[in-house]
Amino acid sequence: MSDKTRFHFTGICGTAMGAVAAAMKQRGFTVTGSDAGVYPPMSDFLRREGITLSEGYREDNIPADTDVVIIGNAISRGNPEAEAALERKLLYQSLPEVLKEFFLRGKRNLVVSGTHGKTTTASMLAWLLRQAGRDPGFVIGGLPNNLGCGAHFAQSAFNVLEGDEYDSAFFDKRSKFLHYLPECVIINNIEFDHADIYNSLDEIKLSFRRLLNIVPRGGRAFINGDDASCLEVAAGAPCPVTSVGFAGTCDLRLGNLNYETDRSSFTLDGVAYSLRMTGEFNVRNAAMAVAAAGFAGLDAAEIRAGLEGFDGVARRQELRGEVNGIRVIDDFAHHPTAIRLAVQSLRQRYPGARVWVLFEPRSNTTRRAVFQTELAEALATAEFAIVSAIHDSHKLPANDRLDPIRLAAEITRHGGQGWYMTGIDEIVSHVTAAARPGDVIAVLTNGGFGGIHQKLLTALEPE
Repeated sequence: MSDKTRFHFTGICGTAMGAVAAAMKQRGFTVTGSDAGVYPPMSDFLRREGITLSEGYREDNIPADTDVVIIGNAISRGNPEAEAALERKLLYQSLPEVLKEFFLRGKRNLVVSGTHGKTTTASMLAWLLRQAGRDPGFVIGGLPNNLGCGAHFAQSAFNVLEGDEYDSAFFDKRSKFLHYLPECVIINNIEFDHADIYNSLDEIKLSFRRLLNIVPRGGRAFINGDDASCLEVAAGAPCPVTSVGFAGTCDLRLGNLNYETDRSSFTLDGVAYSLRMTGEFNVRNAAMAVAAAGFAGLDAAEIRAGLEGFDGVARRQELRGEVNGIRVIDDFAHHPTAIRLAVQSLRQRYPGARVWVLFEPRSNTTRRAVFQTELAEALATAEFAIVSAIHDSHKLPANDRLDPIRLAAEITRHGGQGWYMTGIDEIVSHVTAAARPGDVIAVLTNGGFGGIHQKLLTALEPE
């Protein structure tokens, strides 16, 4: 593609798409782009980079002399620009393909994968490398508080990538992480997810096997040695594999766990570490980041200093405010396992607090009936759980859709107190009337949930 100089990004305002577009412009390419919603801060950032933006998707947004159209993951057939690229027989590619060709080839790429913990672990690892002076590039599906952005491209040898098993584009059903030229792979855990593209856990395992198949002999895979699916996937892998976990069979063993209200400490292979985060899942995330950082050449002192300075990730157990002793927490958890771990962490962080969970079924998996039972069991680990209306429920057939009324009843049957409420105002009114000082209200969604966080904080203020 060295002769290609003019690129158009369809869906340019996504975090990764925008960062790659800007980096391409900085390298001297001509870049244009379009998106359904062009608004700050991404629109301002891209315009400062000199990129011409179009709001809305139209065939004529793609300049006549465009060499390559980069089509975002959210774009599907029927999009005017996708149709134009096909009809004009233009070269079109997914974002992971562009990353591979322009940013990853020849680099030491550290890929963080798994059902849970990818964003936090990738953020930790990138921060450890940066603090140790390695200046890594990174592409992370969230906003690490230390790093200030979700994507950055550097001239150093290292890239840290959050490796998603989701497909790359409507025309490329390979998992994104298969494009990332990994030297080092982390697999945190493997569970069923992405019910819109996978039919079974076995299909997901196959994708992870394919990932391990492209790690070179001089590279390494760090897997969760306490996760049966990880062990199964790694069996017979052609690359070196190191298991990390609590089990006596693990190559790198976790031990000496100590949880305080504002930090956790542990040992990995007998070496002590500490971080300013709570919960077993964050210790596991940290252990994986420590292992990969060691593979990249950092010593224990560099790793310890970096972990101590790690400030977490936006929307991961983020305290949005406190009114009258009632705390409102924002969290991204939506898979049943993630919900259970989030509640467990809140109990360690706020001992004795009553935990409320306000859950918005929004992801492609949790809107479906596949986790009807598992969601009830997970949400019942909180004292109180409110299930909101399903996001875009009309897009799912009724026989495949989560039943939120039944979910609320099953939460109560499993020992919690569950309610189904369709309106944001109804939820806010109910919670503010029943909450008392010391309570923790966790808002669990991978969307905006109608701005409920601030509405709660406002409603809780005394008149």
